[in-house]
Amino acid sequence: MLSEQSAATVRATLPAVGAAIGDITERFYARLFAAHPELLRDLFNRGNQAAGTQKQALAGSIAAFATHLVDHPERRPDLMLRRIAHKHASLGIRPEQYPVVHEHLFAAIAEVLGEAVTEEVAAAWTEVYWLMANALIDIERTLYARSEESALREWTVVERIDETADVATFRLRPADGGPVPPYRAGQYVSVGVRLADGARQIRQYSLTAAPGSPVRQFAVKRVPGDAATPEGEVSNHLHAHVRAGDVLELSAPYGDLVLEDTDAPLLLASAGIGVTPMIAMLEQLSLEEHTGRVTVVHADRSPAAHALRGDHTAYAAKLADGEAVFFYEEDAEGAGRPGLVDLDAVEVAPGTVAYLCGPLPFMRVVREQLLARGVAPADIHYEVFGPDLWLAKDAAA
Repeated sequence: MLSEQSAATVRATLPAVGAAIGDITERFYARLFAAHPELLRDLFNRGNQAAGTQKQALAGSIAAFATHLVDHPERRPDLMLRRIAHKHASLGIRPEQYPVVHEHLFAAIAEVLGEAVTEEVAAAWTEVYWLMANALIDIERTLYARSEESALREWTVVERIDETADVATFRLRPADGGPVPPYRAGQYVSVGVRLADGARQIRQYSLTAAPGSPVRQFAVKRVPGDAATPEGEVSNHLHAHVRAGDVLELSAPYGDLVLEDTDAPLLLASAGIGVTPMIAMLEQLSLEEHTGRVTVVHADRSPAAHALRGDHTAYAAKLADGEAVFFYEEDAEGAGRPGLVDLDAVEVAPGTVAYLCGPLPFMRVVREQLLARGVAPADIHYEVFGPDLWLAKDAAA
C-alpha cells in the first residue's frame, strides 16, 4: 500500500508525469540500451522497439499502476501484475534486473521533468516503482517455483505442417529425450532463435494441443513488414529456415488465460492467429466429453486464411452441445457468415464465461458486445500478444 504522504504527491504529480511519460520511456530505453546493448540484442523485441509500441506499453502500465494506487489504495491491480509476471517469467526476467531498470527509468524522469523532480517527488515515485517491482518479483518467484524448467531448454522439431500460406505448425520433443512437462490449455511458450546477425530473439506462441500431448505444438503466423512496421524477425526466420530435425529453445509454459473447470456456458472467440489457444481449449473439452454449452466464434479474412480451420470445426463438432460460427470478410459463401464478427447473430447464454484472443480492435468490439448482452466483466478473459496496450489502459478500471 502506498504511504499517505507519497499518495498525495503521486496524485498531485500524476498529470505531469502522465503527460511526459512518452518522452520519459523513450529516454529510458535509449539509456538502458546504451548501457546494456545485450538486452536489446538478446531479450527485448527489436521489432516492438523499432515501432515504438514497447515504450507505449511501459508508459501505460506505469501510469495505470500509479493511478490504481491512488484511486484504490486498499487493493493491488493483480490482473495487470499477473499478466506482466507471466510474460516476464517466460523471458527469464530475474530480481537483479529490476534495480537496473530503476536506475535508468528515474534518470530519464529527472532528465525530462528537470527541477520538478524534487526529493519528495522522487521518493514518492520510487515508492510506486518498488511496490510494482516487488509485487512482480513475488509473483515471478512463485511461477518459477511451480515450473519444472527454469531456463530455455532445447527441443527438436519432429514435424512441420504448413497450415496456410502464412501459418505453420511446429511439433517438438525435448532434445535430451526427457519428459514433456505439463501445462494448461491456453498457455504459451517463449521460443528463442539465433538470427543471422547473432542476436538471440524471443517470442511467445500459444500451445495448440490439449494438455497431455506427447509434444510441444505451436503455430506461427508469418508477420509481413510494411512502411510503418518492420517484418517479424522471428516469425519469418521460423518460416524460412526451420524444418524437422532443427533445434529451438523453448521456455516452460506460462500465461494466465487458461481454461477453468466450470459448468457455466462457454464462449471461445478468436480472430486470425488468435485461434491458437482456442484450439487447445477445444481439444481438451472434447477429450473430457464436456457436456455444457460451448459457443465457438472466429473471424478471419477468408476460409483459406483461417489457420487450423479443420481442427476448429472438428473439435467443436465433437462437443455434446457445441456450435461454431465463423465470420469471413471474403469468400464466406458456404463456409461462414459474411463480414465482421457480430454477436447479435450468436446465442449468448445467461452466465456465459468468455475467452477472447485476437487483435486488440477485435477484442474491444467483442468485449463491448458481450457486456451489452449481460456478460459480467469478470467473466470475460483475454490474451494479448505483443505490448499489452489494452491491458495497460484498462487494468485499473
